[in-house]
Amino acid sequence: MGRTLDNKKEVVADLKELLSESQLAIVIDYQGLSVAQITDLRNRLRPTGTVCKVTKNTLMRRAVEDDENWKPMTEFLVGSSAFMLVKDDVGGAIRAYQDFQKATKKTDFKGGVMQGQALSQDQVKAIADLPSKEELIGQVAGAINSIATKLAVGVNEVPASLGRSVNEIPGSLGRVLQALSAQKEGGD
Repeated sequence: MGRTLDNKKEVVADLKELLSESQLAIVIDYQGLSVAQITDLRNRLRPTGTVCKVTKNTLMRRAVEDDENWKPMTEFLVGSSAFMLVKDDVGGAIRAYQDFQKATKKTDFKGGVMQGQALSQDQVKAIADLPSKEELIGQVAGAINSIATKLAVGVNEVPASLGRSVNEIPGSLGRVLQALSAQKEGGD
């Protein structure tokens, strides 16, 4: 038995809601995957804040047709499509899918959409290679800590070099007096 019109409207509304919360959508051809393998993919994606939806292309087309951010997805809506809708960890989700793809060798990447742009597989892989949010935070914290350390060392060095300069004054004064007395003795 097919879906009712109300049921289809509900699915489209659900897809629109998921898309509104997503940063990236990846379309894959899932043909040949078993239910257990789809479940495995969903389990791998869940920790990254990603939802994997298997739905008819016509329902997804209806969900994206009025949204300029997701409209480029229509070019990938052919054949058996599964949709990975990434909310949080974009790089982690892409890496999780790549690991799944290596393990099963059954899915084909169709394309991705981010910020209104259709993305090729190479572009999506490039996004996966970017540092994660946590790594960026760590890098920024390290840079800030480095600046504070250098500033502390510099501030600490001022009194130390001033102290060395003050300690050098009597020695310098003594050498000047010796030179003057030697000059007087030699000139007299």
